[in-house]
Amino acid sequence: MFDLGPYPDVTGFDLARQLDAADPLGAYRERFFIGDDALIYLDGNSLGRLPLVTADRLLEVIQQQWGGDLIESWGNSWWQLAGRIGDDIAPLVGAAPGSVVVADSTSVCLYKLALGAMQHRPHRNVIVTDESNFPTDRYVLSAAAEAAGGRKLTVVPGTDGVEADEDGIIAALDGNTALLSLSHVAFKSGYLYDMERISNAAHDAGALVLWDLSHSAGVVPIQLGYVDLAVGCTYKYLNGGPGAPAFLYVNPSLDIANPLTGWWGHAEPFSFEPTYRAAASIERFQTGTMPILSLAAIAPAVAIIREAGVDAIRAKSIELTSYLIDLADELLRPLGFFVASPRQSKRRGSHVSLRHADAWRITRAMINEGRVVPDFREPDNIRLGLAPLYTTYRDVHTALHRIRLLVSSGAHERHSVSRTTVT
Repeated sequence: MFDLGPYPDVTGFDLARQLDAADPLGAYRERFFIGDDALIYLDGNSLGRLPLVTADRLLEVIQQQWGGDLIESWGNSWWQLAGRIGDDIAPLVGAAPGSVVVADSTSVCLYKLALGAMQHRPHRNVIVTDESNFPTDRYVLSAAAEAAGGRKLTVVPGTDGVEADEDGIIAALDGNTALLSLSHVAFKSGYLYDMERISNAAHDAGALVLWDLSHSAGVVPIQLGYVDLAVGCTYKYLNGGPGAPAFLYVNPSLDIANPLTGWWGHAEPFSFEPTYRAAASIERFQTGTMPILSLAAIAPAVAIIREAGVDAIRAKSIELTSYLIDLADELLRPLGFFVASPRQSKRRGSHVSLRHADAWRITRAMINEGRVVPDFREPDNIRLGLAPLYTTYRDVHTALHRIRLLVSSGAHERHSVSRTTVT
């Protein structure tokens, strides 16, 4: 039977125990549902754990509001919920009150802002992004460029798959650039872009800038005051639940219209006028009726992040990811792994990618035998997402030793090379 550890006799265990004992965020782990202590969950960069308070909150919304108050809950509780949660998220991303709202999925929010930006720069013809950007973002940006009158999407090549070519991105900006759109943290490597430098360069070229914060919101300090537009999901480090609605940000100085108009963004939604008049506030970027149960689940999770503080979360994230990289060099590099994330902490988000020629089968062995949950990204990336509010140093120590045992024993070779639908 596979030894799941922990491994107190292995080098580094005492250090992990000491770091956990001194961790100022250690008590937050108890505020999340952890049904199996033997399972090490390193996929918080894809889906955050369930905060215990969220279950109580949803029960209240279902039984008291939906069940008891029925349609009166729209006026009593639900109608302004997206804006209130947007204001709760705003301090986490360095945004002014009234500049953030929860609306739709990340992809739909990105499309709204990208097309709105193109319409705001009618005499410029190019959107610039890079090949490290999340593929869906590139799909959306291409569609927005086409919808804006057949304009062009320029994709700046990457370098080594780890570091982004920030100089190349800046060099691609010129007087024909309407919009620059990038992911703040690259989804594969975890590379953390220099948001201020790149945003300033876009503005120097007369372009607007749109950032996707999906892999940074809630785990990296962000200041959006010098940014034009941003989107972010709420179900990764914000722990809002599977498929929870995304948020979007528009700088208060910009008068950009929502190109996907609907009654929720109307100045007087219940007047049911035959023509559209946009709300003057950020609420103009609402479109249709929000999914209230998913929306309600976001608020208690965001409250935990605000209580802990993003600066403290970032400090632990840097220590956790550095500790993981050191262990990977020691334990896994001799087995054919190499670290595919930046080694400079200032250029790294909160997930670390390990590459291996047999990464897919190793991922399946980790999940099915090693009780370690990562995720896999083509062609050979194993992503280990460290969520500082519930990931411990002993989690990291135990997980990497389980991986070492699995691969050194050849256990992964028993697994199929065929991909599952969800990886």
